[in-house]
Amino acid sequence: MSDMTEAVSLTGRLLVATPALTDPNFDRAVVLLLDHDEEGSLGVVLNRPTPVTVGSVLEPWAALAGEPPVVFQGGPVGLDSALALAVVPGEQPEEELLGWRRVHGAIGLVDLEAPPELLAAELGSLRVFAGYAGWSPGQLEDELLEGAWYVVDSEPGDVFAPEPERLWRSVLRRQRGALALVATYPDDPSLN
Repeated sequence: MSDMTEAVSLTGRLLVATPALTDPNFDRAVVLLLDHDEEGSLGVVLNRPTPVTVGSVLEPWAALAGEPPVVFQGGPVGLDSALALAVVPGEQPEEELLGWRRVHGAIGLVDLEAPPELLAAELGSLRVFAGYAGWSPGQLEDELLEGAWYVVDSEPGDVFAPEPERLWRSVLRRQRGALALVATYPDDPSLN
């Protein structure tokens, strides 16, 4: 891999699992990369809702949770910890908001230790994730070379998709060319 390729940050972009990816943790996963640099990569799986409501584990934040108001499984790492993403709609503030750190565009990480009322007036929607997906330095690049992931641009609605189970297909459908056809790939190709 060239130095030029390695220098490109994928922060804010989506990793969409290819049908060839056999790891059950990432079957048809759509991952938003929150951090990608020489120290590794970190992201959250956007399309794995759990039956656990935000109110049952983080009651103070329940009123700010988007639809569906459940905790999502962000990945296989650190399932006993939570992180939250929220959008700050409208004009983007010059400075970071107290308790919110911009990741990409209007989307940022929320400090769940901060009082929710501190951010309530600023946030448009909040989504809570248990765990995350993480890659050591060079690991994600190796997986990309192996063809495990498609890298595509994220859109603001991806993080807060009201029907997350449809996200894999909808993200692929909006791509140009042959990649859009992958959205029609059967759940179980052996049944064809």
